[in-house]
Amino acid sequence: MKKLLTFIVLCVCCSTLVAQPSRKEGRRERKAPQEQVEITPTVVKLYENGAPDSNGITQPEKDHGWGVVNVTEPTLAIYVAKGERATGQAVVVCPGGAYQFEAMNNEGHPVAKWLVRRGITAVVLKYRLPNAHPDIPINDALAAIEYVRTHAVELGVNPAEIGIIGFSAGGHLAASASTRFTSEANRPDFSILVYPVITMTMLTHGGSRDALLGKGASEELIKEYACENNVSASTPPTFIVHCNDDGVVPVENTFMYVEALRRNKVPYTLQIYPDGGHGWGFLEGPGRLDKWRRSFYMSLGHWLKTIDKE
Repeated sequence: MKKLLTFIVLCVCCSTLVAQPSRKEGRRERKAPQEQVEITPTVVKLYENGAPDSNGITQPEKDHGWGVVNVTEPTLAIYVAKGERATGQAVVVCPGGAYQFEAMNNEGHPVAKWLVRRGITAVVLKYRLPNAHPDIPINDALAAIEYVRTHAVELGVNPAEIGIIGFSAGGHLAASASTRFTSEANRPDFSILVYPVITMTMLTHGGSRDALLGKGASEELIKEYACENNVSASTPPTFIVHCNDDGVVPVENTFMYVEALRRNKVPYTLQIYPDGGHGWGFLEGPGRLDKWRRSFYMSLGHWLKTIDKE
């Protein structure tokens, strides 16, 4: 009987120990990150008195969730980095979408929130879609850079640390701004290209080329708007990333741009991941660069902290 009572007491004690959370688990619960405070941007028109020219689109603008179509009025959604964490940097964000729509919910606002949490002011550009008017989105990108530089004091940014990031066709837009700027006022100080469309040759994304240049574009036009042909020694330092299994925009686009950067002695950082596909942007989840996501964020964050932008 005595042995039976001893066994029962031991069982009760063991059950109590199992039911109690460990000290390590308790610490983990107390250290759980608090919910991020939602950041609301200020939205302004890119051109105070309206766009200076027309892209010929007459249908009303519409946001389908997966992308904004029929953009004729360009705007800037400005996320200002404040407080001690502010670095003085600013980045204009150019979402992709084959120059036919703009993937704001994937390659626009989530990018801006990632940047501003790291102390970088972010400006999401809703640019006019080209509709076979190739200079129109490029002019919008250059105007956005000039806007941020002109308003640097009120935005709390360094006018010598204003960069641009673009995705897919937005990568072509960011590369175009980095190679076709017209003055120091609209030249980006650094450039980030994510699975970018670069060339307009057979290796390009056909839908992007047709939307930008029009179907059946001439060889002269194709050559003129192929970004690898416009790189110079004045092209800003570049961070460029692509996946080897991208089935939408061939990775050769990135290689062509990198080779042009190398020839012109422009500093660059190149990240090629073995898999991850296309269009993963800054939304996370299965199949969205999940194996390499942490590496991408760490590499880009380190580059933004250390890159020489002169």
